[in-house]
Amino acid sequence: MGKFFKGKILLTMLLAISVVLAACGDSAEPGESKSQNLKMSVTVSDSSTWYEAASKFATDVEEETDGRIKIQVYTNEQLSGGDSSKAVEGLAKGSIDLTFNSTIIYSVLDPRFGVISAPFLFQTNEQVEKALAGEGGEGLTKVLAEKGVHALGFGESGFRQITNSKRPIQKPEDLEGLKIRIPGITMYTDLFRELGTDPTTMTFSEVFTSLQQGTIDGQENPIDVISSSKLQEVQKYMTLWNYSYDPIVLGMNKKLYDSLSDEDKEIFDRLGKEATKYQVKISREKEAKQIEDLKASGMEVYTPTAEEIAAFQETVQPIYDKYTDVWGADLLKAFQQ
Repeated sequence: MGKFFKGKILLTMLLAISVVLAACGDSAEPGESKSQNLKMSVTVSDSSTWYEAASKFATDVEEETDGRIKIQVYTNEQLSGGDSSKAVEGLAKGSIDLTFNSTIIYSVLDPRFGVISAPFLFQTNEQVEKALAGEGGEGLTKVLAEKGVHALGFGESGFRQITNSKRPIQKPEDLEGLKIRIPGITMYTDLFRELGTDPTTMTFSEVFTSLQQGTIDGQENPIDVISSSKLQEVQKYMTLWNYSYDPIVLGMNKKLYDSLSDEDKEIFDRLGKEATKYQVKISREKEAKQIEDLKASGMEVYTPTAEEIAAFQETVQPIYDKYTDVWGADLLKAFQQ
């Protein structure tokens, strides 16, 4: 009988200890500083500036919280089976804690995200920086919050440029009849039809072979993608027309962010801005060198004049007529100021 009671007392003590430990661990009340192991998804590989900035962010957070908060970074959308759209959906729902994703991908959650990639909306980095630091960035941040995402900062995939194997593109007429691979988003399909091309969508992994075989004539992407994918081997011409800007969002699930203590929120916000600023810096440095390397490889690179850009802008005006209500007139105006 004594053994029975001793065993019962021991069991009761163990249960009590487990409850205390749980209360001191991850189940802390919302707003309290607590230990966490978070997962972050990055669209591209570990050779990208996205990954480099994400790694910096993860390291900085762990150091500032004395190891209390750890962030594991996963490349190539491993957390969503390689599907970027599922990654942002997972982020919004909370199955993924943090991501680096383009606003183009965020368009699957809400078409308003496409506003910042509107054709020829910007022509310089300075214009972009002013818009994101002002009402435009505030507007995007608000839409992200509505969708369950807290924006820690805006990085940069860059301006999207066009390449092809047929001829230099200096005016809208030069695009006539070209088969161009584009992102699988309706706005881009409508845009390239206005420009007179035969737009087609396909997974990017098929693009190099399709260009090599002549199934398509060209494609559009930021410089880093063009260079890292060695498209200069199958593309003779590139035009630096800066036709569409592609930012990336360092996003955090909003419920997770809201559950943090004020101290941890400050850490995430501050380090998020530092990480994205760092990513933009190294991305632009890398891009300048990549353009020179593409030229050295034999690719003919053309930069249109202001008058030539104006001709492209006039050609794509119907896109603004069609999509202003989709993007939201006020949000578009915020980026046009």
